[in-house]
Amino acid sequence: MSQEIAVVGSPEFTTGFRLAGVREFHNVADEDKDDELDDAVTAVLNDENIGIVVMHDDDLEHLSRAVRQDVETSVEPVVVTLGGGAGSGGLRDQIKRAIGIDLMEEEDQS
Repeated sequence: MSQEIAVVGSPEFTTGFRLAGVREFHNVADEDKDDELDDAVTAVLNDENIGIVVMHDDDLEHLSRAVRQDVETSVEPVVVTLGGGAGSGGLRDQIKRAIGIDLMEEEDQS
């Protein structure tokens, strides 16, 4: 079964993904994030058709403690955050958590 990519965030953040063909998205305006972001993220985490959730790193600050913990520990769907100061190290850790191996380990040893 093929799974979808979902994007959650402000309309400005989701637009580029929509133009690239991502069909699953939840727009949450910046002024509504404290009230609506938890529900949007919970909805995509519970959707069996979603395999990857993309969010902006700054949006994690708007999540309740429980939903943030769900995001940080979710393996399926895997949650990828973009932006912020995490750099490639954050993405590397997310990939390692999702698939169980460090794809860049061999490259680092070279």
